[in-house]
Amino acid sequence: MGTWLIGIALVFLVVDGTKSLAANALVFTGFGQAWTQLHPASLEAVDAFFESRFFADLLHVVLQAVLTYPAFAVFAVPGVILALAGRRPRRERFLRHEQI
Repeated sequence: MGTWLIGIALVFLVVDGTKSLAANALVFTGFGQAWTQLHPASLEAVDAFFESRFFADLLHVVLQAVLTYPAFAVFAVPGVILALAGRRPRRERFLRHEQI
């Protein structure tokens, strides 16, 4: 899952890089803008779901904050965390000098 999220983040980063080169300035696609372009009905459904929860005001503030972040960052941060959490621990073997 982490690899997929990092891949999606790289796609958004390439798209933002291309837009930045065309505009001759830094351009970042907001997560809310990308979500609205892909499937606006699901964004409205998530907002309605959060409105029915106990901490609706807090969830609304958090959702609005996350929607303003760049899309590549929203996918990259959990992707890196999942990729690091899911990797196998390294086993290093140390040899003594006389074993070489």
